[in-house]
Amino acid sequence: MKKAWLDHTLKVRVPLIMMVAAGSFIATYYLSRSERDGVGYAPVQPIAFSHTLHAGTMQIDCKYCHTAVTSSRHATVPAASTCMNCHTVARKTRPEIIKLTKYYEEGVAIPWKRVHRVPDYAYFNHSAHVNKGIDCVHCHGPVQNMDVLSQIQPFTMAACLDCHRNAPTRLASIQGVKRGPENCNACHR
Repeated sequence: MKKAWLDHTLKVRVPLIMMVAAGSFIATYYLSRSERDGVGYAPVQPIAFSHTLHAGTMQIDCKYCHTAVTSSRHATVPAASTCMNCHTVARKTRPEIIKLTKYYEEGVAIPWKRVHRVPDYAYFNHSAHVNKGIDCVHCHGPVQNMDVLSQIQPFTMAACLDCHRNAPTRLASIQGVKRGPENCNACHR
């Protein structure tokens, strides 16, 4: 009796458990990909903001709103006061502008939800890239065509290394661009 139970366990139960465990791991790995690398992430923002309108139709330069992008490692999210440079006059009666004006008048920061995120253990400097002539679209995609901002590139170590290793090819339109650093301490400080 004991031998039959052991044979059944070894021939049926163990392989079945192993197959379910492997299948669960594989399914979890692929289904959680977007959560791990952020591709497709497009949170609902407190104020509906169209990059298509602002960066596309109106051709407002990214640097007008993301002011620190040339001088800081962070691009910074614009304060309500930056938006109000135009919206004290333009489209003041629109529902989203009314929300914006309320944040501005109350002196409360707009609780934007961050879309693009490099892991906390990695160092990334926007200004080092922007000042080399690398345009925002190389990492953030065609933002000027996005009504709802979403992440379209993975911000993973593999993606960064691929760009650093192949910069002269991938960024051929930028004169004099060289390969980026590949040493660990360039990003892991």
